[in-house]
Amino acid sequence: MKRYRKVFDLSIVKPSDFVHYGLSCLERLADQGDNCAKDIRGKLRIVVAGGDGTVGWVLGCLQDLYRLKREPVPPTGIIPLGTGNDLARSFGWGGSFPFGWRSAVKRYLSKAGTAPIVHLDSWQAVITMPVGEIEELPHALKQVEPTDRLEFSKENGSDLPEEASCYKGTFYNYLSIGMDAQVLYGFHHLRDEKPYLAQGPVANKLIYAGYGCTQGWLCTPCTASPQLRGLKNILRLYIQRVNCSEWEQIQMPSSVRSLVVLNLYNYCSGRHPWGNLKPDYLEKRGFVEAHSDDGLIEIFGLKEGWHASLVMAELIKAKHIAQAAAIKIEMKGGEWDRAYVQMDGEPWKQPLIQDQSTIVEINRVPYHSLMINGEQ
Repeated sequence: MKRYRKVFDLSIVKPSDFVHYGLSCLERLADQGDNCAKDIRGKLRIVVAGGDGTVGWVLGCLQDLYRLKREPVPPTGIIPLGTGNDLARSFGWGGSFPFGWRSAVKRYLSKAGTAPIVHLDSWQAVITMPVGEIEELPHALKQVEPTDRLEFSKENGSDLPEEASCYKGTFYNYLSIGMDAQVLYGFHHLRDEKPYLAQGPVANKLIYAGYGCTQGWLCTPCTASPQLRGLKNILRLYIQRVNCSEWEQIQMPSSVRSLVVLNLYNYCSGRHPWGNLKPDYLEKRGFVEAHSDDGLIEIFGLKEGWHASLVMAELIKAKHIAQAAAIKIEMKGGEWDRAYVQMDGEPWKQPLIQDQSTIVEINRVPYHSLMINGEQ
């Protein structure tokens, strides 16, 4: 058991506790002249065994450490134990965990100790809404105090009303609004109510697919009811391009039912909806080749169910909408009293009011997360 003293069970110990406590112990010993502790602190690497949500949880704690103390942040590797594992796929750790787990863990740990370090952009979403609360607040979001709201208002160029609620969160892979988030919301509730159904990644994907059909993602035309119509009815999209401070409104295609803001190449269990675009197309649209550390984020849309299914099967590409250095999304209810939103696989119901705006502002965090690149 001595070999595994540095393993922390995140169902028992919060990531913030082990990150802050463990690193502070090393730093205190190093300050007291312990050269071994100083050497360990300088070479420390963290390996997270879990899915995208767990990895993002730990990355967020490491970012808080840097933001508060400006301490060097250890790079992070991944043992993929989740359903989608898009972060793991993007950095060469694979999309699933092998059956021969003993030898696999040894390979993962050996790779984590020697593989090179790369950068990952992180994106902060700030949601400003009329006074109220988000039911079942996900781990990805935290309510911001009034003093912080004023700070974010100045940073993002918004004139926030005094009577407003504000939430913030960080994502590393994607944020989406629309039907895909609604399906995921239903899937999470079903899994919570009947945990015996979710016995692993394969079972999760089967449940997800079945629930998607019942919600109309694959079978119901988007004009069937007000709550299944295109997002254009409730949403206006603005972007800032690189080295530009002006907001530019982007026309939303009327058929788009799900708007996805994507940071990584991988999405939805290794799909590539943005695709490898040809140079001529990139030049024509004013795009550049997408990377996870380029300071840009890709915005695409999924339309009616059959379009989405073909995109997921990688037979066609998603509806390319824009590339941006910052994004502002304004939502008003109209016939909708809520929208479904998700960040890195954590969904929630976002309340909407007909004549008052809910604003989602997305900006890049000014410092990178460090990842261990398992591909090399």
